[in-house]
This record gives sequence, C-alpha cells and structure tokens, in this order.
Amino acid sequence: MKDTNLPEVKKKVSIVIPTFNEIQNVEPFVEAVQKELTENLSEYDYEIIIIDNHSTDGTEDKIEELCKRNKKIKAIFNLKNYGPDNSPYYGMMQSTGDCAIMICCDFQDPIEMIHKMVRIWEKGSPVVIGLKDEKAEGFFLHQLRNLYYRIISKFSEVDLIRQFTGFGCFDKSLIEIMRNLDDPVPFFRGVVAEFSSDNDRAYIHYPHLKRKAGHSHIRFDVLYDIAMRSFTSYTKVGLRLASFLGYIVAFLSLLVSFYYLIMKLTHWDDFEVGVPAVIVGLFFISAVQLIFLGFLGEYILSINHRIMKRPIVTEKKRINF
Repeated sequence: MKDTNLPEVKKKVSIVIPTFNEIQNVEPFVEAVQKELTENLSEYDYEIIIIDNHSTDGTEDKIEELCKRNKKIKAIFNLKNYGPDNSPYYGMMQSTGDCAIMICCDFQDPIEMIHKMVRIWEKGSPVVIGLKDEKAEGFFLHQLRNLYYRIISKFSEVDLIRQFTGFGCFDKSLIEIMRNLDDPVPFFRGVVAEFSSDNDRAYIHYPHLKRKAGHSHIRFDVLYDIAMRSFTSYTKVGLRLASFLGYIVAFLSLLVSFYYLIMKLTHWDDFEVGVPAVIVGLFFISAVQLIFLGFLGEYILSINHRIMKRPIVTEKKRINF
C-alpha cells in the first residue's frame, strides 16, 4: 500500500553558469536566474552550479558571497584557465538535476528562456537547442558561420547544429553519456549533435543580446582552436583534401611539363622557359605543402591530446557540494 504521508519528491533543474572575469555580471546574473526559477519553475527543486575558469578580477570572491547566501548555489573554482569548452563541459558533468541548462554569465542568452526550455523538455524532448537569431550578430557573420557549419557537415558523419553555442536544456541521460565518454578534449556542441537524433531535439530561437557589462574574453586564437577541434574531431576533410589536391597539382604539373617539352622541341631557338615560371611553380608547390603540413599537424595535435589523457579540469576547490 502506498504511503500517502511521504513528501513528494520534486524534480530538479540544474543551471550551469561558466564564468571568467565577470565581476560586474555574476551577482546580478545569478540573482536574475534565481528569480526566474522561483517565479516560473516553483514546482521544481534547483541547483545553480557556477564554474569559474580561474578569474583574476575578484569574480571568485563574489561567487563565494553568493554561495554563503544560498546553499543551492554551488561553485567550482578551476586551478587554471582550461578554455571556453572544457570548463562548461566539466560543469555540466557535475550536475545532479533531471535536466541541466548551460547559460553564459554575460546576459547575452535571455534568462527568461530557461522556463520555456524546461516546458519543452517536460513534453518529452530530451534535448532542447537554443538557436541564435540572424539579427543578433549581423547578416555577414551569420552567413559566415553558416558556411563553416555547411563545410563541416558536408565532410562529417555528424551533422553539427548550426547557430548553436551551447545554450540549451539537456536531459540527465545525455549528461550521463558525457560522463562516460572519457574524452580529455571534449567538443560539447559535437557531443550533443553526435549523441542525440534530430527526432529527440526541439529547437527554440532566441535573440542574442548585448553584454550587460564588460567585454568578451574569447580571443581569435581561442575561436580558431575551437574551430580546428571540431574540424579534426568530426571530419577527415583536411587529410582528404591534401591527397586530392596533391593528385590534381601533380597532374597539372605533368601537363605543364609536357607542354614545355613539346614547345622547346618544336621551337628550340625561339621558346625560352625562363626563370620566373620556375620560381612561381616552386613557390606554389611549397605553399600547398606548408598548408597541408599545418592540417596534418592539427590532426596530430588532436591525437596527442587524447593520448595524454589529462583531466578535463583540475579543481582548486568547490563549495556547497
């Protein structure tokens, strides 16, 4: 017989907030998230996990104050900066909710989307993907990003999700898969695309807002590293392109050689090969070789990171766990 006196166990929502030098944003942002949860998801228990990527501007002190005020706010402080991919991924792995939502601390992802995503998740979609609207970043940048995803998808067995930055709601079943992957250099957007089918996903568009304070800390070299990580993890295009272009250049070089040989034999006194043609050909072949040596190096670097099996993140300390 069922005991009706037992208290009802609430489902839990985990909110994962990665931070790095967000001293101006972290307190108002977390307070806004708390308000969203208590007002629009009051039937749920919740935890807010802030994972700080070794901030140097006093953000850590602000986070500790927030943790003292509310025990449902948990904090992980990284020993050093592990990049904008590893830190949020690790934070998601520490969540204990029935679903987890990752949202950045800069107010660019609308906080009111949290309850909308949870409502969609409730209806049976294990993965709810937030897609940025085109107007948020401008037509040119939007099209450039789309071109990147089209190239990756064309040469990959995994169709990466366009305009997806990581903002979304993810069932605990996907979080469990993330824990079991044992990948020291995970690419979160690729993992979501690889381990969820299109039938399992729901999509919700949102305007990507301006930062409330401060500025972005993601430099060009970091963006390049993320792009190359997805490139080497999910495609063979670099190596295949090197092979095919090598065949094409070799064939064209053979045609040019035959052309010069025939012209020299038929016009011995009039036809001069000339040093410029040799120099241009030499520099062209050298440039092609260097480009694809770079591609090969990226693949080797990716293999090297995985072989070394370093932890995704090393913690300095954690609070309220």
